[in-house]
Amino acid sequence: MYEEYYGLTGKPFQLTPDPRFFFGSRGHNRALAYLRYGLSQSEGFIVVTGEVGTGKTTLVRMLCAELPEDEFVTAQIVTTQLDADETLRMVAAAFSIDTDNVSKSILLDRIQAFFAKQARKGRRVLLIVDEAQNLQPASLEELRMLSNFTVNGHSGLQTFLLGQAEFRQTMQSSQSEQFRQRVIAACHLMPLRQIEVQTYIEHRLKLAGWHDHPQLKAEAFDAVFECTGGVPRRINTLLDRVLLFGFLEERTVIDKEAVQTVAEELQQELPSTQTASASATLAADHFVSAADMDRRIIALENRLHTVASSINKIIAFLRRSSQPRAAKEADE
Repeated sequence: MYEEYYGLTGKPFQLTPDPRFFFGSRGHNRALAYLRYGLSQSEGFIVVTGEVGTGKTTLVRMLCAELPEDEFVTAQIVTTQLDADETLRMVAAAFSIDTDNVSKSILLDRIQAFFAKQARKGRRVLLIVDEAQNLQPASLEELRMLSNFTVNGHSGLQTFLLGQAEFRQTMQSSQSEQFRQRVIAACHLMPLRQIEVQTYIEHRLKLAGWHDHPQLKAEAFDAVFECTGGVPRRINTLLDRVLLFGFLEERTVIDKEAVQTVAEELQQELPSTQTASASATLAADHFVSAADMDRRIIALENRLHTVASSINKIIAFLRRSSQPRAAKEADE
């Protein structure tokens, strides 16, 4: 909706990781250099950690987009609390290896045969494991054992592990000693610095055909950093809603007030842990004052009024957009 209003060719702040929108911040470029080095070693584990939303998946997809398809075969799995056997079968299934009704020994033979087949074709096998912080020690050991498979003296498998910060603790445990010896490159992604936030936002907007419409004031970029802490996914969520807000309010300029208004709306829709905890405590006490109840009702009524107004504006916009098409069809 707002894309047409602002003359954009697409959504600049979609949440789905897309290597086309990769932004080379200082931290992300450094991490990418580590990953490229690790990939050049053709073996072992490459570990990328970072808080939720810092761009781990986008970073690895950016790297994978550079790989020649005729030289690599890649597969990705997202781990949950799987045991070692389930993890092994998930890996095999990701590479389209039949896992039905076979013992572990037969499955391992099939995996090794798959590695050998790809090596004969001159292709390397790359496994990407997302949410690695969910891996149990036994599952991590299973992945390490797969890295032992060799073909003509070379490793049959290289693995990228993407995880949240707690995975670093897993790596430092005494149970992970052998695994740590197989890690050839590791990096930890940090949020964007304040001076990078404006460049990041403008980078994504320009890729979506932005030509300074809407105009974003300098104070708006500072407000975005204050509201998001520089975490890319939070920035995307906030800016997507800011542009929708701008469209509904027919704004050509986005300022600090617009950003803060939307941030407050998002906070109300997705309350913080602290707010949720306070609400739980209030409910446990079974006590809400009449004045507090009145304030909540008024806030809810205002919210419903805002939503209704937004819906009406959207309907009006859709009607205006369909009129030229309907007129053209009538002429034909």
